[in-house]
Amino acid sequence: MNTEAASMDTLREQVDRCLREFVDRQLPVSGAPELEPLRLAAKELLAGGKRLRPAFCYWGWRGAGGADLPGVYQAAASLELLQASALVHDDVMDKSDLRRGMPSAHRRFEAMHADAGWQGSAEQFGMGAAILLGNLLLIWSGEMWRGSGLPPESLAAAQPVHDHMRTELMCGQYLDLLEQAHGENTFESALRVALYKSGKYSVEQPLRLGLALAAGGLTPWMDELCTTYGTRVGIAFQMRDDILGVFGDPAATGKPAGDDLREGKRTMLVARTLAAATPEQAALVRSLLGDPGLDDRGVAALREVIEDTGALKECEDLIGAYLTEALACLDQAPITAEARSALADLAVAATSRQA
Repeated sequence: MNTEAASMDTLREQVDRCLREFVDRQLPVSGAPELEPLRLAAKELLAGGKRLRPAFCYWGWRGAGGADLPGVYQAAASLELLQASALVHDDVMDKSDLRRGMPSAHRRFEAMHADAGWQGSAEQFGMGAAILLGNLLLIWSGEMWRGSGLPPESLAAAQPVHDHMRTELMCGQYLDLLEQAHGENTFESALRVALYKSGKYSVEQPLRLGLALAAGGLTPWMDELCTTYGTRVGIAFQMRDDILGVFGDPAATGKPAGDDLREGKRTMLVARTLAAATPEQAALVRSLLGDPGLDDRGVAALREVIEDTGALKECEDLIGAYLTEALACLDQAPITAEARSALADLAVAATSRQA
């Protein structure tokens, strides 16, 4: 049995391989070649990403003493299918045009309909096909998880965490819809959405999954580590995403500059901006935020307000504070030294990433 931990590059390569091989086994098209666009869309979407969720899962497993088994890569890789499902559905709800520099799934299927000259609405077809693709990816995530090859008793011990994580994600998506519908928001309400929609299933729950898989269940110190380290890294992770959604380089993010502003996302960054804005600044933000036709000049005006109110600096400072707290709690956790080092590196990568 190999006890050596995988390097970050090896981990990514293994996750990529697991995903490719799994998707290639899906949707046999000998009798239904019309299904091939679904598989191709899934494969191309899964080709991108930082693989942070599998990495947190893997290092939770290693931190609790798990060996470098092939099955742990399969189980960890299944989280990328869950992530892909969430992205497809999120793009439909936000009417996003791009994802990772390519047309979002619903735009992809919409174009396929239009190019073929089929009957009915190309837009409606695209949205329907994307919803089905997202559902398919969600189903596949469970299938890949159950078929990972890890011992049945390990999977059974971690199953409650797996179920809870998926429920949290769906509830977070709904809370996000409510937040947009309500209009005005507070930092606390935006934080709650960020945690349930992204932070928990990106960091805290993958880490908890890995620990539970290796240990055959969770102990108090594991829950404490996941809550302290995982929650803090998860919040900082989403706050960094908020900043990138406004100030990120399109070449790196794969989305148009200021796309979150056009979509009217009520993020922690926006909440901090409105809380510190003058009446005139707040009126400008409210008039421009959520305008689908927002041009570069409008994006620049909103960026200026965000910077002038100090909201950008405040969020950057909060990211640094959360990261410091997360790294400090790692020192107290009874995990392996290699896992402690890897989780520290992952926390930095998740909160300072450029895309």
